[in-house]
Amino acid sequence: MSEIFSSAADAFIDAVAADLGRLSGQDDHAPECVIEASNLVSALIDADGRHSKAELDGWVGSLGRRLDPPMIVTADTLRGDDTFGGRAEWLGRPSTMFDLLVRADARDAERRANRYYSLALELAHATAALDLVPSHDEIAAIDRFRTMLLTTMDEHGVPRPGQPDASPRAAATAGTAAAEEAPEPELPPERPVEEILAELDALVGLADVKAEVRRLTSLLRIQEIRAARDLPVIETSKHLVFSGNPGTGKTTVARLLSQLFRSLGVVSKGHLVETDRSGLVAGFVGQTAAQTKKVLTSALGGTLIIDEAYALARGGENDFGLEAVDTIVKFMEDHRDDLSIVAAGYPTEMGELIDSNPGLASRFTRTIHFPDYTTDELVAIFALIAGAKEYHLDESGETALAAVIDAEPRGRGFGNGRFVRNVFESAVGHQALRLADVEEPTDDQLVTLTGDDITPSAPTHN
Repeated sequence: MSEIFSSAADAFIDAVAADLGRLSGQDDHAPECVIEASNLVSALIDADGRHSKAELDGWVGSLGRRLDPPMIVTADTLRGDDTFGGRAEWLGRPSTMFDLLVRADARDAERRANRYYSLALELAHATAALDLVPSHDEIAAIDRFRTMLLTTMDEHGVPRPGQPDASPRAAATAGTAAAEEAPEPELPPERPVEEILAELDALVGLADVKAEVRRLTSLLRIQEIRAARDLPVIETSKHLVFSGNPGTGKTTVARLLSQLFRSLGVVSKGHLVETDRSGLVAGFVGQTAAQTKKVLTSALGGTLIIDEAYALARGGENDFGLEAVDTIVKFMEDHRDDLSIVAAGYPTEMGELIDSNPGLASRFTRTIHFPDYTTDELVAIFALIAGAKEYHLDESGETALAAVIDAEPRGRGFGNGRFVRNVFESAVGHQALRLADVEEPTDDQLVTLTGDDITPSAPTHN
């Protein structure tokens, strides 16, 4: 394991030193980069306060000896002196070196900060992989560090890894519009992890959901590093419960998650198959198992999302839905290495479904809750939907839209993103009627939705 850690440290030091050299016109920036790598590793070691022997031995063997002057110490000495105590704070703000690289990129449109980011995260994951079981605090610290680096790039107008241009807003529009409008091909091409995470970050709202997906991604990366060295790994379940009301982004996130799994080598294809009770349960004895197995087989190598999955356990002991559940549990066991299942539905009912079968409870160990969108978030989603069709709201339209959203009851039937899509489609119809008597409407009139177009009579459910 120390070889992978040392390799990650060397790669970071060499690449960042080279970038600094090209900036300064001087040759040897390696000593400064050794200190930068040491600060990063020390901060991660301190993130959970454990300061394990494996972590400290990794630092001593790869970085301590490269410092100037070298630190020839042992893990016991470092732990006894609490050498790394308080170092975790380093992760909370951009270092002087990263700030320099970001500012230089903002000036001359280079990607040095992107290289720093990618290599620093590789080193961070390699550090966490030194222990058999990376702690929750370490995973959370990596996510905070990643977010800090990306936020710093945003503040200086530097494109994030995975973004084609310098505008986070433009990337948000493109990413969300693609998720809303374009169905994924059955076998999408494999994409870099950071490109997929950039699309995830660009989605409106869902801060806790995004953080949970990023933490799962980090955990899988760390286990991948250990597996590459034939070291013991902790099996990480790819089966999740997505709880929340309709239209809260569950399918969009499941699609991105499946692509992440493929890029990480967790599944072989990365496609998404969507189904519900009607797609799994047949009407006659003996047919449900075959029908369910057919759907599951079609999802092999990717992700199966079962919408309103709780309906499978709602028919009583003699209902065929229970046969589907039993088939799913067995299939999950037989194909644990190349299938992810996401069971989605209302929070309370999903809890009841998982509790109904011990096999489900032992396999669906991770639940991600999708909250309803706020009014401001729904207005932003409306703007993305409209922008994809080359429409936009004027000020009166934004005010009217917020009022319509606020007036809609936020019960179980509230459609969230689906609701504002219906409002948009209704608004387009109202605009067409409004302009029907205009002999030659201008381009601006044709693309502008006003307060008169956003009405309470718009459809409220899909």
